[in-house]
Amino acid sequence: MLDEKTAAVSQPDVPALRDADGAIDEAFVALVAAAIEAGDATSLKLLVGDLHEADTGDLIEALDGELRPKLIALMGRDFDFTALTEVDDAVREEILEELPNETIAAGVRELDSDDAVYILEDLSEEDQEAVLAALPAPERVALEKSLDYPEDSAGRRMQTEFIAVPPMWTVGHTIDYMRDNADLPDRFFEIYVVDPAFRLMGAVSLDRLLRTKRPISIASLMDPDRRSIAATEDVAEVARKFEHYNLVAAPVTDAGDRLVGVITIDDIVDVIEEEADEDLKALGGVKGDEELSDSVVDTVRSRFPWLFANLITAVLSASVIALFEGAIEKMVALAVLMPIVASMGGNAGTQTMTVTVRALATRELSASNVSRVVLREVCVGALNGLAFAAILGTVAVVWFGVRDLGFVIGMAIITVLTAAAMGGILIPLALHRMGIDPAVSSGPFVTTITDVIGFFAFLGIASLWFGLM
Repeated sequence: MLDEKTAAVSQPDVPALRDADGAIDEAFVALVAAAIEAGDATSLKLLVGDLHEADTGDLIEALDGELRPKLIALMGRDFDFTALTEVDDAVREEILEELPNETIAAGVRELDSDDAVYILEDLSEEDQEAVLAALPAPERVALEKSLDYPEDSAGRRMQTEFIAVPPMWTVGHTIDYMRDNADLPDRFFEIYVVDPAFRLMGAVSLDRLLRTKRPISIASLMDPDRRSIAATEDVAEVARKFEHYNLVAAPVTDAGDRLVGVITIDDIVDVIEEEADEDLKALGGVKGDEELSDSVVDTVRSRFPWLFANLITAVLSASVIALFEGAIEKMVALAVLMPIVASMGGNAGTQTMTVTVRALATRELSASNVSRVVLREVCVGALNGLAFAAILGTVAVVWFGVRDLGFVIGMAIITVLTAAAMGGILIPLALHRMGIDPAVSSGPFVTTITDVIGFFAFLGIASLWFGLM
């Protein structure tokens, strides 16, 4: 069978999985689709059977929706359900809706507990109960406990497979236990030491264990200063601990300090990516759970509230312009130059806001340094204002031939860039202090402030200087 696979993959008419740019090759997708439509399980397994689960996930996303559950059905026991943890949420939910609960239960049984929970939490309560009922009692109980923890908690992300030994064991006893026990985690980095009540006492890293002679006791090797994680702790906070302490794995404990699971770095990489993705989308007015696979209707519902909020702020900015309608009619140059002032202020405010939101998310900005950072941003805004005042003032004089117009727009630019810097940092700080996510809410406020102050400063100074009111 192995020879057949090797021969099939090496045939010149079988394209590679990925093209030169690293994207899934359309010819390969077409070949897989043809095998699915023909019901050719043998050819499909030769094409897909040896793929890494991440590559299988990318392939699933590239297929048409109706072919995805058919691929899983044709692959049968050869399909690795871990691949479903690598696809967009919307794609996974659509696939799970089409699969029988018996198929899901059989696939979940082969997964690590953290991956199993990741799939089960997307099912309806009824389907979830049906899948769990089809599992052996020990696996069912472990998964039910994980599902009982809050969403986005360490308990949901942990895997319940780990190695725990009593402190009186020796290194030799521990190594023999691991060699003789077939029911061990696929990957592990530490051995955990527990007392008779299964309370966590410490941890022994594998490298230290293997470098120590067999008669030495585990108790003398363990590190009691373990970086344990509470099962109810938010995964974003867990990710910060992994980053701060350079952790590869961390034990998870319940309210009684009993060892219930372990979180590893591969889980945390996913958390960091998700957090960064959510923050980036939020700054652009997009919900964190929006995916490219979402339907048109879902995407419209996701983006409409943000656009509506921006409409309100735009009306407010327009009302400021309306106050100076007479001045604009008398001096057309003001209408030409207004967008420049608004654009400069908006961009400067967004720059400061982005840096501030990221610093708050990573906890680099705190009460100990907030005053210094605010002062720095204001100075940056003022200095940029002076520089661009000279540039835009010169442009305005050359463009319209009115010397005083250069002075007016220069003063406006200094005002708006300084105000944008202040708004870009003070608004996220205020929202954060009120318990509101600054990544989600800062944008409309910062935009409104920069537009209102920019228009008011430019048109107000112009009206007073040229006596247009």
